[in-house]
Amino acid sequence: MKYSNFLNPWEWIKAIWFAKKQSKFDKSSYDLELWLYSKILTNKMLHFAYFEDVNIKSETISFEQLEDAQLKYAENIVSHVLDKDNPILDIGCGMGGLSELLHLNNFNVESLSPNKNQIAFINKNLSYLTTHNSKFEQFKSNKKYGTVINSESLQYIALTDAFKKIDEIILPNGRWIVVDYFRLNDYGINKSSHRLEDFLQKVQEFNWTIEYERDITLNVLPTISYCNMYIERLLLPIKHFAIEKLRYKKPILYYMTGKLRESIEKKINQERASIDVKKFINEKKYMFFVLEKTSAHKA
Repeated sequence: MKYSNFLNPWEWIKAIWFAKKQSKFDKSSYDLELWLYSKILTNKMLHFAYFEDVNIKSETISFEQLEDAQLKYAENIVSHVLDKDNPILDIGCGMGGLSELLHLNNFNVESLSPNKNQIAFINKNLSYLTTHNSKFEQFKSNKKYGTVINSESLQYIALTDAFKKIDEIILPNGRWIVVDYFRLNDYGINKSSHRLEDFLQKVQEFNWTIEYERDITLNVLPTISYCNMYIERLLLPIKHFAIEKLRYKKPILYYMTGKLRESIEKKINQERASIDVKKFINEKKYMFFVLEKTSAHKA
């Protein structure tokens, strides 16, 4: 009989039991996003891609071109690491792609992430790397680092905490490489990331010198356009197709899941706002900074 499970009280009891069991499940033990990215991308990199051709059309970008552009992004960072005598700390290392590239270029790099699944992934696939499973604010080390890198990870750390911790672990004349997007104001829909003005104030407050600064917003925008293209031309049509199929084939179930579909639609719209090209240009800048802490400043 149609909808027999849906209308069966015993099935509802089992469903409630299942929901309670899932609420106790340690979600960090199975990172769905990490699993998804590891299947889509083969280069172990989770950051934006850097395109030399800022006018490239999203429809022409292949997976290979996207991964090449991600590699270029990482290569740009590596080119600013000058100290091979002292260790490097890759903060928010993701799946270890940048750390792997640094290792291949004969740098002594250590990888840090608060996500235990990311660290487990690196330990399994890049076992030669030294890893730290910790929030950066709580990171403890007996050593000092010649270079510290925040590649799309500073946005998750309170600015004052980040600057204080960097001062604790950086060597005199050490370098801090920050590559991330920043908000231009407080009026945007997506308020993730720090305000650029606040970051620059902290640079002065903690006596850092900006040795290199570049706005790479236009170079990373093709990544957003690429994601939007797949959402508009593939994911949303599939979603519409599936919902309409449900409406025609199982109208009772369609009606009963109305609130669920509304919440899903709301979540989709929120996520789409974060990768809207026009909003990104108006509200954010993607910046590449190289900061130096001189001996005089340390004193």
